[in-house]
Amino acid sequence: MKKAIYKNISELKTFTYILALATLIVGLSACEQVTEVIQSSTRDQRNEISIGLVLPLTGHLAPAGKLMKEGYDLALDEINAAQIVNTQLKFIVEDSTSTPEGAVADFNKLIHEDGVSIIIGPASSSATKAAFPIARDNQIVAISSTSGARGLGEISDFVFRVALTTDVVAPRGVKTTHAKLRYQRVATLYDETDVFSSDRESALQQAFTEYNIEALTPEIFQSGDTDFSEQLTRIKEGNPDAVFVSALPPEKPGILIQARELGIAVPFIVSSLTDVEVQAAGDAAEGAITFIGWLPTDDTPGNRDFVQKYTATYGMVPNAFATASYTTVYILAEAIRSAPSTDATAIRDALANIKDFDTVFGKFSFNADGDADYEPKVLIVQDGTLQPFE
Repeated sequence: MKKAIYKNISELKTFTYILALATLIVGLSACEQVTEVIQSSTRDQRNEISIGLVLPLTGHLAPAGKLMKEGYDLALDEINAAQIVNTQLKFIVEDSTSTPEGAVADFNKLIHEDGVSIIIGPASSSATKAAFPIARDNQIVAISSTSGARGLGEISDFVFRVALTTDVVAPRGVKTTHAKLRYQRVATLYDETDVFSSDRESALQQAFTEYNIEALTPEIFQSGDTDFSEQLTRIKEGNPDAVFVSALPPEKPGILIQARELGIAVPFIVSSLTDVEVQAAGDAAEGAITFIGWLPTDDTPGNRDFVQKYTATYGMVPNAFATASYTTVYILAEAIRSAPSTDATAIRDALANIKDFDTVFGKFSFNADGDADYEPKVLIVQDGTLQPFE
């Protein structure tokens, strides 16, 4: 009888042990599944990095903004397809409406509502001057592709710029053109409401002083103006050897056309002139000179492929705005690839350490202020297209 009882107890213990063991195994399996789900979720989050994109899609600078977005999109597609950074990059696009106020609103929205730690933009120096302090205050990375006024990189060690600044471009451009054209008396016309144009004017005046070039009293206008006849008439009466124009894209063609209509035949040296403005000005752009950092025919790393892909995708040759945007995404991707994490501080440090990185601009580096360092060029319009000034 006792043996039977002991046997039953023994069998019950064995069953209980097996049941407990099975429960433990199931529990451990469930834990492993939960862990896998958590890890998978984390991987999914890490496999996509959201980047804010602030550019002028409406307003005064919308035509330039459209070209910039094409450059951004092409680079993003290429980088994601090639898995250059072992993760997917995604843009959250915001329209600055071509105003500093719009850029400020976009930065605040992207940071505080979308939670991004990286923003590309704004486009203009005026908008960049207003928005970069927000990046500084929130310790997020901001990279402007096209703002070139001096001093904006000094706002924070979290901000960077891909366009060459006026203190780099203006002195070298004046040195190169003065050596060949030998102008001694110049006129200037600039947009007093635009930070870049005003700063370029200041940089030019400093260069004129260095080379003992006489400068007439500057002529001014405002963004959105379409009639420049009064300013150009005074310039003509001053009989200069050359005319320097510092303006945003929409005003450049009108200035060139009206100048030629008034019979001003001296060289016009225009800020950041692109093929788009050249085509808009037509014959009036012939002979115009500009200081800029890129040509579609440059023999730089990846430039031929970029021009071919852009042309095939959008039906036109890229201009400097599209190219700067395209290059910016590749520079950022290199920083993300080399950074130990996607933390804003890690990305900032990786960007600051970029030296002699191969781009369509050639060897690209950031200086101590986060501003671009590469070789600028002087170009001239010949037969309707921009060519090297030789």
